[in-house]
Amino acid sequence: MEPMADLSQINVPTVTLNDDREMPLLGLGTYKLRGAEGEKIVRQAIELGYRKFDTASMYANEDIVGKAINDAVAAGDVSRDEIFVTTKLWNDDQGRDNVAPAFHKSLTNLGLDYVDLYLVHWPCPAKGLYAETFDEIARMQGMGQIASIGVANFYEETLRDLASKTGVVPVSNQVELHPGFTQPELRKVHEELGVVTEAWAPIARGAVLDNPELKQVAGELGATEGQVALAYLMQLGISVIPKTATPSRLEENLGAAGVTLSSAQMDAIAGLEGREGFGRMFNDPRQWPED
Repeated sequence: MEPMADLSQINVPTVTLNDDREMPLLGLGTYKLRGAEGEKIVRQAIELGYRKFDTASMYANEDIVGKAINDAVAAGDVSRDEIFVTTKLWNDDQGRDNVAPAFHKSLTNLGLDYVDLYLVHWPCPAKGLYAETFDEIARMQGMGQIASIGVANFYEETLRDLASKTGVVPVSNQVELHPGFTQPELRKVHEELGVVTEAWAPIARGAVLDNPELKQVAGELGATEGQVALAYLMQLGISVIPKTATPSRLEENLGAAGVTLSSAQMDAIAGLEGREGFGRMFNDPRQWPED
């Protein structure tokens, strides 16, 4: 089925973070985007209407993401305050003394004056440094170059420990999450603490697209399976950052913001939860990395 063609009427919803800032519920994940082609994808995304971009020091592409954004701002296509940029501190840079150099390297790579959201990329429990790392990020937040602070791949024990030791609750936790693996227990913890759930791999790198339930709902809505998966998560209040290097898929994914599922359709997809083949596909943060 062809993705929705007219994106001019698409209005990407936002969610209010616990620091009262607004974050778009749908953005572009930039993992594996590289070079001139990657830069072109980010620029095309801005032209289509994307306003949130997710990168990380580990992705080694902060430079092209920042250049595309700065070029779009210079061209008058968008203003900087309309764009929401997330980047992340990598595992090797955990520890209080490493945070500032790592952050400033990311900011220099991006070529921006500030980032909208700075995340601790993984808890790395074996290191035992995530709390002091986040505490240092919280201290730096008051200096004007980091708007909001959050985490990624944290689980309940590390989230609660972090909040207890630092007195600061992250605005978001970016975790592996997709239809059939929506981590309901973790989302309950997020709701209790006031943490927004953000999904990486929201269509499980395409693995959920052949599912009969998604195909059925897609047919009923005149949408694609990918749009249904993304819309389902957004209707649960989950922020999604699908990644793609394909222009047509950029349009398709953004079109998910114009798809609305009925309660019956939501229930049909919810029925995939815990089904064989729909569990975690990538590293479990409780065990990874091992040191």
